[in-house]
Amino acid sequence: MKTARKYSRKREAILETLRSTRSHPSAEWIYTRLKPVYPDLSLGTVYRNLSLFRGEGLIRCVGTVNGQERFDANVLPHPHFICDACGNVLDLDIEPDYRLIDSMENFSGGEVEYCEIVFHGKCNKCKK
Repeated sequence: MKTARKYSRKREAILETLRSTRSHPSAEWIYTRLKPVYPDLSLGTVYRNLSLFRGEGLIRCVGTVNGQERFDANVLPHPHFICDACGNVLDLDIEPDYRLIDSMENFSGGEVEYCEIVFHGKCNKCKK
């Protein structure tokens, strides 16, 4: 049985800040946004709560970009594009190809619970 955790305004603010953007922010970005509102907020608190949210399946890590872990509150299956030049992370609004998952299950004999597809390259802005 899962124990209910104590309510925390800072914890809720961290999650809401992440849910309110599609920019796939880092912990530092979230911390910078919330520090003026919560002067006693520490970067460690942000990291601990992001870890808690990941453990609960409320958020996902989309990878490390320019040395910073980036997060996504959209936990539905969807691929990402990461610009290796500027670090921008974009959601790709395309349907997953379930044939790939079927092929992997047939090849491995296992069962795929989820997969993450990440494309790397240069965004339109950096390409120019």
